[in-house]
Amino acid sequence: MKTALLLSGGMDSLAIAWWKHPDIAITIDYGQKAAEAEKRASAAVCQEIGIEHHILHIDCSSLGSGDMVLAKPDPAAPASDWWPYRNQLLITLAAMKCIGLGVQKLLIGTVLSDGSHIDGTPEFVQLMDKLLRLQEGGLQVEAPAIGLSTADIIRQSELPPGILAWAHSCHKANTPCWNCRGCNKYRETYDEIGLDLA
Repeated sequence: MKTALLLSGGMDSLAIAWWKHPDIAITIDYGQKAAEAEKRASAAVCQEIGIEHHILHIDCSSLGSGDMVLAKPDPAAPASDWWPYRNQLLITLAAMKCIGLGVQKLLIGTVLSDGSHIDGTPEFVQLMDKLLRLQEGGLQVEAPAIGLSTADIIRQSELPPGILAWAHSCHKANTPCWNCRGCNKYRETYDEIGLDLA
């Protein structure tokens, strides 16, 4: 079965790339401020492990709010970095590319902590899987790390620290700001797995 991974360049998706070694990786520049760093991190890991890499450029920045587009947070936003239906959008865009590439299964980097958002829950993943299987192409969606923490998936994948260092988690910029939810997660994960950021 031909597989693809929605690869953001963050710790979770890099670890899944290393662990599951999909045939193809798809990175989406959808107008987020850290897109260039995410694409560099994704390209580096794909080159390292020999994964075919595709980058989609679709500017949706006018739809986002908060940290990821450096705009005023939407009043309905549950967090400082909110794009309504973002995961649904990204899965749909990646699925569209998958069909043309002959992919049967799309892996996504959802982990346990993503369950604080509806689109990071097992129910959401099951519904997206059901929806895409129903449509032309019959594409499957799977979140292989949905029951694991970021530290757990890094351990499970045996991702080397040197490769983990390529991950980009900042929500605000192409260099870490150390003042956003993504940078905080990066720092906390390094502490949990016993690595030094210095």
